[in-house]
Amino acid sequence: MSEQGQGRGGFPIIETDEGFAQRLDERDPLREMRNEFLLPPGPDGEPAVYLCGNSLGLQPRGTAAAIEQELEDWSKLAVDAHFDGANPWYSYHEAFREPGARLVGAEPREVVMMNSLTANLHLMMVSFYRPEGDRYKILMEADAFPSDNYAVRSQVRFHGYEPDDAIVLVRPREGEECLRHEDILESIDKHGRETALVLFPGVGYYNGQAYDLAAIAAAARKQGCRVGFDLAHAAGNLPLSLHDDGADFAVWCSYKYLNAGPGAVAGCFVHARNGGDKTLPRFAGWWGNDPKTRFRMHLEEEFVPVEGADGWQLSNPPVLALAPLRASLALFDRAGMTSLRAKSVSLTGYMAGMLEKLCADRVDVITPADSRQRGCQLSLKVRHERPREVFETLQREGVVGDYREPGVIRVAPVPLYNSFHDAWRFVQVLDRATR
Repeated sequence: MSEQGQGRGGFPIIETDEGFAQRLDERDPLREMRNEFLLPPGPDGEPAVYLCGNSLGLQPRGTAAAIEQELEDWSKLAVDAHFDGANPWYSYHEAFREPGARLVGAEPREVVMMNSLTANLHLMMVSFYRPEGDRYKILMEADAFPSDNYAVRSQVRFHGYEPDDAIVLVRPREGEECLRHEDILESIDKHGRETALVLFPGVGYYNGQAYDLAAIAAAARKQGCRVGFDLAHAAGNLPLSLHDDGADFAVWCSYKYLNAGPGAVAGCFVHARNGGDKTLPRFAGWWGNDPKTRFRMHLEEEFVPVEGADGWQLSNPPVLALAPLRASLALFDRAGMTSLRAKSVSLTGYMAGMLEKLCADRVDVITPADSRQRGCQLSLKVRHERPREVFETLQREGVVGDYREPGVIRVAPVPLYNSFHDAWRFVQVLDRATR
């Protein structure tokens, strides 16, 4: 993408004609990946400009066949499909270890797909939020996703503390939309000796800011804190290196950038240094038990966890709910996170540059301009007396994003299925809608 200097917002100034977007698409080595997804139609019957992968990813074309395979095995084999099916159900969860590990930069034994994100967060806090004495606080982002906030507040209350005392919130500076990296580290340093757990997102859901997870983990561990990450907006969006970064745990959902469908089975990472620690307190269920004794049933009174992240499982894998994730992860392996990230930087930079050139007097991009501090998502604050009406205009013209009060429109050009022409079309509509 040919850049022509920097605009006032720090975004590249680029060519804004439609032909330029089309030429970028022609040169895109991942352009064929778009054909692997089902795009919803817009009001005119043509494919919508779908920019809502930060909320719900599109359906891969292979999803239906993946589910139908399990339905066929159920109909023809019934219980025997646990061992004789095309994808045996007994070991079904094991198929996600390696692709899941590649996705988040982990060892296969450190990753398990199970439950939902908030359920996994609670299970992880049972093990890794262990308040004792003066070390009882949880340090987190002030603008965390509401479910994380509710989960954390309920956990500290469960342990007998008051949230206003036990939760340390890191906020942006006055008049700023994003956190400064140095302020995060300073807060960890300041509160570290009284903090039991540092819990941070990979990418902020509201402003789209990406965080330096390795630095946060290192600062937390230096202070003797446990550290965990919510990667709901990072998994499948950014290249991750969880094992090397050194967090104790991480959790993520699979219905956003991982395209596994509404309410899809979530993911969980437990660092290898913790995976073999059988003294860690945890809630137990039979599928976290050592497979050697799992089917001794009532003969095995005590829970014996299998080593690795699998030891935090509670129940046998929900096969029909996991099947869509098989189809999606195959596409990530085909494209590769390195290539996806390269396109994402270019595609999101192109959209941001277009916004800077055409809409800067009416739209503020509150996501950092530095590509190292963002993923796909751009959060746009619309300077309009009725910003929701701007969003509704986008909807009427076939642009799918989402709206957050007060007056922020979130859009995510996803490199697996969005094109440069999608970005061009979106900015043209927004330009008209804000005039």
